[in-house]
Amino acid sequence: MRILLVGNPNVGKSALFSRLTGIHIIASNYPGTTVEFTKGHLKLGEEQAEVIDVPGTYTLEPTSKAEEVAVEMLKDGDLVIDVVDATNLERNLNLTLQLLERQVPVIVALNIWDDTRHRGISIDVAKLEELLGVPVVPTVGVTGQGIKGLVRRLPEAKVPKTAYSGSSSDERWARVGNIVSQVQSLSHRHHTWRDVLEDVSDHPVGGVFIALVVLLATFWVIRLIGESIIGYVTDPLFEWLWTPLLMKVSLALGSGGFWHSVLIGNLIAGEIDYFQSFGLLSTGFYIPLGAVLPYIVSFYLALGILEDVGYLPRLAVLMDTLMHRLGLHGYAIIPTILGFGCNVPAVMATRILESRRQRFIAATLISIGVPCAALQAMIIGLVGQQGGQYVAMVYGSLFASWVIIGLILNRIVKGFSPELLVEIPPYRLPPWRVIGEKLWLRVSGFIKEALPIVLSTVLVVNILYTLGVFDAIANIAAPIVSGLLGLPKETVVALVIGFLRKDVAMGMLAPLALTAKQLVISSTVLAMFFPCVATFVILARELRTRDTLKATGIMVAAALIVGSLQNLIL
Repeated sequence: MRILLVGNPNVGKSALFSRLTGIHIIASNYPGTTVEFTKGHLKLGEEQAEVIDVPGTYTLEPTSKAEEVAVEMLKDGDLVIDVVDATNLERNLNLTLQLLERQVPVIVALNIWDDTRHRGISIDVAKLEELLGVPVVPTVGVTGQGIKGLVRRLPEAKVPKTAYSGSSSDERWARVGNIVSQVQSLSHRHHTWRDVLEDVSDHPVGGVFIALVVLLATFWVIRLIGESIIGYVTDPLFEWLWTPLLMKVSLALGSGGFWHSVLIGNLIAGEIDYFQSFGLLSTGFYIPLGAVLPYIVSFYLALGILEDVGYLPRLAVLMDTLMHRLGLHGYAIIPTILGFGCNVPAVMATRILESRRQRFIAATLISIGVPCAALQAMIIGLVGQQGGQYVAMVYGSLFASWVIIGLILNRIVKGFSPELLVEIPPYRLPPWRVIGEKLWLRVSGFIKEALPIVLSTVLVVNILYTLGVFDAIANIAAPIVSGLLGLPKETVVALVIGFLRKDVAMGMLAPLALTAKQLVISSTVLAMFFPCVATFVILARELRTRDTLKATGIMVAAALIVGSLQNLIL
């Protein structure tokens, strides 16, 4: 199917075209002319439709070469999307009536719809649709508002039953005036503070500033809430209730025995250290419940508020240009942000991306460059002890890797990348009950997923460590770890454990007395290296075996390259 976008110049047609087709577009000259047009593709059900942005024209009675080309292109179209500037309805409807005279299936996109409200223009869309005899859909090409509804109604495009043929120019203008008088009314309207905030949030400059403020404030709040929960809830509970119980178990088992090592771990100066003891009942319980869960709660609380307020779709619009460079589109920022909570739901959320190519790129980038809240908690806690600049080095390296690898994958990964259509909701105050319910579902899901994995990981590690397996692995990998990365061979154990649980692996770095440089390198490599087993299982399910192996190879290679560069530079 060939879909033509037709409309006057400066009605937002190109923005609408970009929203419909997204990433891969082709610009070319019409045969025999220097008039340029662009074309792309839109996924319409199971069909891939070709979308052509016809040169802007005021009339189908051509007065220029561009208008001649527009008329010629109409002969080859299966369907026309007539893009109308809703703030200049009378001027635009003249072309609409000319299109209806040509007996071609038409659907009207009433674009720049947000400005009508700001200017006090009220349009009865249902009445306009009735008078024209074809579907009419309000849209905002810049933000994507209404695009989903437009695509949903494309099959309804039709030739109007009312005869429009044979009208003179005067008769057509008279009909336009009659239509406008029935569907449009004007009034004076002052902008509300929500109108102003919505406009600024979507603006290329003001929106970026607001996005930076929102993201910085969000992560500050996440850290504040997380650290407060640790300081005032989880740490006191473990110290007052759990530690005395474990000390009694430790006395009963006797230090140095096999079961003491497995269940309690090593006593540090006669006490239980939840980061260094590494027992099933000590570190195994504390890491997910005492150190990680508070950040999970704070992250999902902040995410739920941003979702329900209506900010995340606007962030997607602002990120659209960058994401296109990476072979994705703006809404891929949503799985990416989810990854800062947990990579498992983030990879699952890539299902919203319509092509296999986009899902592969997004899932790979999330696994490489987006540390989960559990890992972030450990990076901030462990690396942050050396100074905030070292935490910045870790995050800077991950972000640079995310961008560079995305640019490379966009060039080498083949496949179709259709645009995702997303509605932009108005800002609203969310009900706290709904936010609380979503928070409970997400947190309980994390506990059910993480706790069994952490406990089983600690159990397996303790057994393998006792059998000397990790010493053998460390000796084999020592040339790479020590030579390329400049790390002691003991860090191999932590890197291997990272496949099972990265936050636990970070905890294993604490007793190794690493320098600040080594902490930066090991943290970065651990974040980029193999995903945790839970994420790996989801990757295999979402991407299938072949693409999962490709993604894994990219992760391992990227981690070694970045770690080696850090070793050379730092």
